[in-house]
Amino acid sequence: MSTQTTDETAAKLRERIRNILKSQRQPTVTVLSSLLAIQGELHYLPNQAIEETAEFLDTTINEVWSVASFYANFRFTPPGKHVVEVCWGPACHLVGAQRILKSIEDELGLEGEGETDDGEYSLKLETCLGACALAPVIAVDHHHKGRMTPERAIQELKQRKSS
Repeated sequence: MSTQTTDETAAKLRERIRNILKSQRQPTVTVLSSLLAIQGELHYLPNQAIEETAEFLDTTINEVWSVASFYANFRFTPPGKHVVEVCWGPACHLVGAQRILKSIEDELGLEGEGETDDGEYSLKLETCLGACALAPVIAVDHHHKGRMTPERAIQELKQRKSS
């Protein structure tokens, strides 16, 4: 990728972030609401989001970064094409979530949460996916799958890989 293409891409990203910031309802705009709006649209907070939010709200990058880094739900890298969430709540944990997580980690080549090197998958552990009666549960691209087994979990991943 040429430097000019990279610069154009960065400029487009900054413009997109500025438009997100401008679209917020006034007068309730805060650092937190701004970061939530950006992540809601982009699915993560690129470095430019911190800089543009500071400029937009006339505050410092440190102030924005302190809010962004405080909340665990903010992410600073782009998510994978497919998001796999493993429920780690008590019901799921008791009936096999650990085996399912291990099989998914092995299949994706991950140890815990994160993204695969090819950008295909993001793996997340969730406190509860709200489907305890169907335990153990995973969600793939926000679609809940209950009564999961390690084999079915791998099958779900392989179905997504080709799409």
